[in-house]
Amino acid sequence: TVFLLLFWLPAQAAAPVLLVWGDSLSAAYGIPVESGWVALLQDKMRAQGFPHKVVNGSVSGETTAGGLRRLPAALDRNQPDLVLIELGGNDGLRGLPLKRMRDNLAEMVRLSREAGAEVLVFQMMIPPNYGPQYADEFSASFRRVAEAEGADFVPFFLRDIAADESNFLPDGIHPNERAQPLLLERVWPVVESRLARQDRS
Repeated sequence: TVFLLLFWLPAQAAAPVLLVWGDSLSAAYGIPVESGWVALLQDKMRAQGFPHKVVNGSVSGETTAGGLRRLPAALDRNQPDLVLIELGGNDGLRGLPLKRMRDNLAEMVRLSREAGAEVLVFQMMIPPNYGPQYADEFSASFRRVAEAEGADFVPFFLRDIAADESNFLPDGIHPNERAQPLLLERVWPVVESRLARQDRS
């Protein structure tokens, strides 16, 4: 009888998944993982009553090409409802072709959408090491991809910390522990808005 009852009980629905797909900025480089903005995002979502499980697929040093290669397996494995793409900074720092970066970002958005997930694209900016034209086109690429592919857009991810060197590790590139809550604050309004829209639908 117990077996029959268990057999007829509906299976418990798996928690929806939010997949963060980024580089060292999201991989908590140089700080405790639990202090990174992605871990703080999981804490905030639980506090706000969202049932989502946050999966961090970020890899330090990752480019958009590397992210694109890894993404199909991660989508299949995690079945995410929402994908946050925080990639492109390493492409820009290495002076890689911007059309290729945009194509990679666009393909990641398309693959995520085809897998049933909504997508957020994070904007990055770089110093004008390769000239102002490259830097301007680089920063414009992210909104361009988001608008073309119908993804949500997070304006310059580091905007709230970039002007204060005390927010960074000694390398001057990677945000320190103190800066992580500010990164979360930058992302949260867009994430919350998207989650609210998913709930309504």
